[in-house]
Amino acid sequence: MKAILFLVMMAIYISCADKPGKIVQSTGIQEQKVNKVSKPSSSFSDTLAIRVSSAVFFMPDSVQLLKFKAISTPRDFESETHNWFYQMRNARMVVGKYWPGLQVMETSHSRYLLFVKTDNQKVLVDLDKQGDMAGIFLFDGKKSPELADMMNIDSFLGFYFQK
Repeated sequence: MKAILFLVMMAIYISCADKPGKIVQSTGIQEQKVNKVSKPSSSFSDTLAIRVSSAVFFMPDSVQLLKFKAISTPRDFESETHNWFYQMRNARMVVGKYWPGLQVMETSHSRYLLFVKTDNQKVLVDLDKQGDMAGIFLFDGKKSPELADMMNIDSFLGFYFQK
């Protein structure tokens, strides 16, 4: 059942992620060049401190989202925001159903995430340096935080928290 669901989700993702690009003729074969858009910087410089086992969802702030929209094609922007919305919604449902004791935090107004381990070691994550506009960091208080793959959140949670 999970395999079928995964295949359906991948098919939807691939169909939604089709990005237009410049077509160049080269020896009779068409090659598609995709313009890669870099992530705009956050308009905030706040730090969110995380001291407990958590799933930390991060999203772009409203100004950052407008900057991303300005440098993207309308199709790319719609595709990316569609992907974020549904992947994050699915991840929230999976966390709530299978990991109900896990603290869920969300931020769109923090540029930095400061993870404080139980031994007081600190790990600072600059979200501007992350390639993704939105995502999830998992943190258990002992290990370093890890950016989760939202497409495979159910298995990623198990791998991270049960290691």
